[in-house]
Amino acid sequence: MDSTSFKVTVAGAGLIALAFVNTAQANGFARGTADTDILYEDGNFTMRAGATYVSPNRKYTAEGNPANIGTNAYQDYVIPSAAFKLGLTDNFSCAGTYTQPYGGSVKYAAPRLSGKTEEGFTVDEFAATCAVKFHAGKGNLYLLGGVFQENFDYSRNNVSPLGPLHLELNGVDQGYRVGVGYDIPEIALRAQLLYRSGSDYGASGTLTGPAGVLAPTLVGVNGITATTQIPAAALGIGHLPQTVEAKFQTGVAPGWLVFTDIKWSDWSVQKSLDVRSAATGGLISQDLYNWKDGWTFTAGVGHQFNETIAGAVSLTYDQGVTTGYDLSSDTWTLAGGVSAKDSFGGELRAGVGVSYLTSAAETQYAPGTNAAVEAGWAYAANVSYRVKW
Repeated sequence: MDSTSFKVTVAGAGLIALAFVNTAQANGFARGTADTDILYEDGNFTMRAGATYVSPNRKYTAEGNPANIGTNAYQDYVIPSAAFKLGLTDNFSCAGTYTQPYGGSVKYAAPRLSGKTEEGFTVDEFAATCAVKFHAGKGNLYLLGGVFQENFDYSRNNVSPLGPLHLELNGVDQGYRVGVGYDIPEIALRAQLLYRSGSDYGASGTLTGPAGVLAPTLVGVNGITATTQIPAAALGIGHLPQTVEAKFQTGVAPGWLVFTDIKWSDWSVQKSLDVRSAATGGLISQDLYNWKDGWTFTAGVGHQFNETIAGAVSLTYDQGVTTGYDLSSDTWTLAGGVSAKDSFGGELRAGVGVSYLTSAAETQYAPGTNAAVEAGWAYAANVSYRVKW
């Protein structure tokens, strides 16, 4: 077994298991991570695309509306990922990436006390990251840097005695990532420290609902009734965290590799999601979070079975960020996967993961209105394909 095949195949298997970090959505609203690891791979042009499907389930044991007790409000979701790398010179390469780093989706069996029936958002990240490589000692030193753009889309449905309300918000923000990496291909060693900046939103949009709720003074004007649906300009204000992530892997024996990942996210910046009137600045609604910072720890092992097949398993602990205002509790994830090279020069990766979602309870609201969920499970499946020239 030559050292090059050891590095590419087994290191890739380690990434399969890492693909499931954050999929259970315990650490705030975290989901996918940009595939910047493609910068380390051989070839003048490399492309990889895939998706992870996640199905979470935690049932309410307490809720302001008793009709929600015993039901699961968490919706299934898919995390897309795409990346391509161009090797511009022997020592300089750039990658374009796409993923959804943050998201959330709930649909209640019955309206909550606020009237909320459904809520969801996604953040699409489009990014460009470059790496400059220097020979250093027995390996290579990499300086990493790039920029990204986030597109934020949010929707919410409520009910009221006069009729439904629907809120749509959209926003855009930009940020950057910088880092440093080092690898020794002969022993499959790779270490990386990567910083990603946070983002702030004043997402604009429209709240549509009954005139009797949104603008009582208009009732009776030009035939407008209390139940007439009218639009009102709205503004959503919130924050998404900066992160610092450290990765390390190394070969420990022929065909064997161990890896670890530690990630910090300053979710404490997200105190609340405020929705305000764009015209008056008045508060329409407020979802409280008051989160603490989150930590995610992963450790795993990969093994190359032959020249074309490798596998990996990992265990992840994702620290919950709740302080009693919501239900973002701890999560444990066991993931495993395989990678297989084909005769066309491509590589297929596939894996599965199962997450244990610990129980959680709100404590900061009025008696009888605090929600709680029992411990539950989330199941995930991931597949991706890579080609290079």
